[in-house]
Amino acid sequence: MNRTRIVFASSIAAAMLVGGALGATVVANVFAASSPSPSPAASPGTFHSNEDPTHEKGESAAQEAAENNGTFHPGGGPGGGPSNETAAHEATESASREASEKS
Repeated sequence: MNRTRIVFASSIAAAMLVGGALGATVVANVFAASSPSPSPAASPGTFHSNEDPTHEKGESAAQEAAENNGTFHPGGGPGGGPSNETAAHEATESASREASEKS
């Protein structure tokens, strides 16, 4: 009776190992087949340089330096909109709001 239990337990353990190996193989194949291969990034369009003489004539040395080092933000700031540092705007805002804009 003791030998029967050992054989039965060994059979169950072997079946679990084989089932686990087969299951892992199937899952790996499913994930390998379903993952798309990466495609090259789409180009946003043709690059048009702003380094022509007509453009350069109208800009200051500071603006040219900012364009060259990547810190130039057309439109007045990083958000692209005009600056809110006008006298009319400043008159309507509290000192704490002004401090938060500066930080």
